[in-house]
Amino acid sequence: MTSESGVAAGGVPDSANPDVVLVGGGIMSATLAALIDVVAPQWSVTVFESADDVATESSDAWNNAGTGHAALCELNYTPAGPDGRVDPAKAVTINEQFQVSRQFWAALVRGGMTGSPKEFITPVPHLGFVTGEAGRAYMRARHQALAAQPLFAGLEYTEDPAELAGWVPLMMAGRDPSEPVAATRSSAGTDVNFGALTRLLLQDGESRGLAVHRNQRVTGLDKESDGRWKVTVRDTRTGEPRVVRTRFVFVGAGGGALPLLQRAGIPEIRGFGGFPVSGQFLRTTSPELVGSHQAKVYGQAAVGAPPMSVPHLDLRLIDGDHSLLFGPYAGFSPKFLKSGSLFDLPSSVTPGNLGSMLGVARTELGLTRYLVKEVLQSRSARHATLTDFVPLAEQHDWDLITAGQRVQVIKRDPATGRGVLQFGTELIVGGDGTIAGLLGASPGASTAVSAMLTLLEQCFPDRIPAWRPALQEVIPSYGHRLSEEPRLLAEVRAETMQVLELNG
Repeated sequence: MTSESGVAAGGVPDSANPDVVLVGGGIMSATLAALIDVVAPQWSVTVFESADDVATESSDAWNNAGTGHAALCELNYTPAGPDGRVDPAKAVTINEQFQVSRQFWAALVRGGMTGSPKEFITPVPHLGFVTGEAGRAYMRARHQALAAQPLFAGLEYTEDPAELAGWVPLMMAGRDPSEPVAATRSSAGTDVNFGALTRLLLQDGESRGLAVHRNQRVTGLDKESDGRWKVTVRDTRTGEPRVVRTRFVFVGAGGGALPLLQRAGIPEIRGFGGFPVSGQFLRTTSPELVGSHQAKVYGQAAVGAPPMSVPHLDLRLIDGDHSLLFGPYAGFSPKFLKSGSLFDLPSSVTPGNLGSMLGVARTELGLTRYLVKEVLQSRSARHATLTDFVPLAEQHDWDLITAGQRVQVIKRDPATGRGVLQFGTELIVGGDGTIAGLLGASPGASTAVSAMLTLLEQCFPDRIPAWRPALQEVIPSYGHRLSEEPRLLAEVRAETMQVLELNG
């Protein structure tokens, strides 16, 4: 018989009855495991990952943009209204959430998480770039809206081609000198290798007693009469089944979260569906090209294109090597994971979400046309899109790679009852707080700490008062808004930059 801490008589961990089960070995589960170790280190936590290693799907460095989403350059987070004014609210929220992540990472590094911070985070300037008179007017309004926000202090603006040639020489070489251009630049941007970070978090957790089981696919979640969850697991190599029972389950399985939450039968998942989209990028490792573009630059999506299509040219540092990625070019596959099944999408359609799915099919014709166009795009057409960013780009310097699968959230709009496609993340919490899961995509990884803090608050509200001091120890801004407290913001920013080695 186990205690609340999942420990059998004699002090031996009871592997068949852990306190917490985390489904999926990605950045969300790794983050939640690390937070639980801060607030309830006596709890036993088990991770089940279906692949032969952790962080191989959406958390893998090649399967996500790795921007460290702080809304410094992502123009879709700062929409302009009909009057041309830019609303900074979403950008401020995302930046604040990323600051929370950085504080937590810094605390873990101070606490002895092995490896150098440069293994997972490095400074890279972030730029937003536009062309045309309309684009320039928007960029002026965006800079005006953000420059007044403490979180965006130091954001630079220019529409001078000569100055831009110094910021992004690769993008300005060969550009029509009469073309209107404008950009903002922040030196506070970063490149994040979420695959490396996930592995560091889980390795650190294993050294403290976290159990991480690879090649173990969770196939069933069933609520038992005593309130515990029966978790059915299958070994992907041998087919051997096993069963564990737990007080709390988090489904952080990326695209695989939706079907598992459906199998759990919680009413909160009713009405939710998923639409899978795969991403492709053009990549170059040419030292000359990489040396001419030491930045991450985001542009504007084409008129009528969805937010997921925002073009960007990213400097990446992965496993010690620099490269440039340009994209995304959307593709389509019914799989919910890169390693998933062709039946993932059709098998996810249930009586509970059929209305939402059909509603989106009717209202998102523009997305359908966009995806068809993208899938049928030729190599020369992809190259033509690249030359809008890099006028002198040579086709032979760039190779096409496939990034991760993203499952966009489809949910029922409570106001209209219709299905809507949501470009973001959605935390699903079961009514009694014993199960939760995360659906959706960007800016998920960058805001993982905030998402998992929200999970703790919603699933364990009675414990938060006791946990608050420990959380504030590792996240000094917990319970505060940095955007409203400039002195705290300055202290937090200076500390995290020093610990994460982001000063140069």
